[in-house]
Amino acid sequence: MANSQLTSVDDALQHILASVATESANENVPLAQSLGRVLAADQYVPADVPPADNSAVDGYAIATRDVQPNQALPVSDRIPAGTAPKALKPGTAVRIFTGSEIPDGADAVIMQERVEVTDAGIRVMAEVNAGQNIRRQGQDLAKGTLALAAGTLIRPQEMGLLASMGVGEVAVRPRLKVAVLTTGDELVEPGQPLAKGQIYNTNRYTLLGLLAEAGCEVVLCESLEDTREQTRNRLEQAAASADLLITSGGVSVGEEDHVRAVLEESGALSLWRMAIKPGKPLAFGSVNGTPVLGLPGNPAAVLVTFLVVAMPYIRKCQGRHHILPRGEWLPSAFEVNTASVRREFVRARKQGSASEARVEAYPNQSSGVLSSACWGDGLAVVPEHSTVQPGDSVLYYSFAELLG
Repeated sequence: MANSQLTSVDDALQHILASVATESANENVPLAQSLGRVLAADQYVPADVPPADNSAVDGYAIATRDVQPNQALPVSDRIPAGTAPKALKPGTAVRIFTGSEIPDGADAVIMQERVEVTDAGIRVMAEVNAGQNIRRQGQDLAKGTLALAAGTLIRPQEMGLLASMGVGEVAVRPRLKVAVLTTGDELVEPGQPLAKGQIYNTNRYTLLGLLAEAGCEVVLCESLEDTREQTRNRLEQAAASADLLITSGGVSVGEEDHVRAVLEESGALSLWRMAIKPGKPLAFGSVNGTPVLGLPGNPAAVLVTFLVVAMPYIRKCQGRHHILPRGEWLPSAFEVNTASVRREFVRARKQGSASEARVEAYPNQSSGVLSSACWGDGLAVVPEHSTVQPGDSVLYYSFAELLG
């Protein structure tokens, strides 16, 4: 597939994703350390959640048949949360608190705000029905059912759900180990003064942030000199410690673009040049069996190609069951009058209320204008060989979904 012709976004994604070997060893981690990890196995419910009927409010547990107009019910017991209740004595009420187990014989809980407390007991001041304010055993999770499927990303809510089942340790997929190599003799680290002809190393920090959001472990991060020998040596050394190498720059056709040449000479280059805008000079191959994803050098192109290409690849490596974003169709508030052979991902933002939302594009879509992505909150898609007029429906991906 590696040739001078442009490969479509869909064909490139299919090729790159097909290269992923999904088998990997799993590891167990404490639940408290599971945030951002991916479940390695289906998680079934070991016991009902909640394990017994319990009160949804602070109030009084009663049998509805005992409630009579203007007649007080004596309070026969008190059930703090965490204690085993005694059976309800007929003709009485029991003081109960949120989360406390419902005693045998009670079929409702009346909120404390709906009773009048007297010396003789409580007088119910509102209608009460069987089952009122009772959280039933297993209403959240029933024993034996599938709670979370393998491939689920563990967020705070999944951590809480696992805790509710009593799971203290969870099997997860290992973190993907990634080496980041940025190319360009002109690059200087932020915080240092710039000499004539130098620029700051933007892409290193964009990629570090993206990989952290993606739940990867960065095992190496360094800049390469623009020489063929050093590029080859560092790629080979990085391949020994990483599951994936990501480079920025060095994949175009210039005399100082060595990454693509090294892949062709010393590794394997299976894809080069994608029909995507920004980011046409994108390479995919391997060095000593370790996959290499060569991203372009321009800052906005790095962001876009990572989100569109690298992120689905990483998700599949992680065993995620959600690989590609779905997006949403929204009316355009911008226009593109010239059709391109490349699929364009426009830095954009969603404007207006839910019923009247539209997608607005940043005025300058140059691949070097990273501020467009800070202004925007997602990417709008202009298909290849297409134009867009205001009001036309466009596919829009939020940054949150692209990284989620």
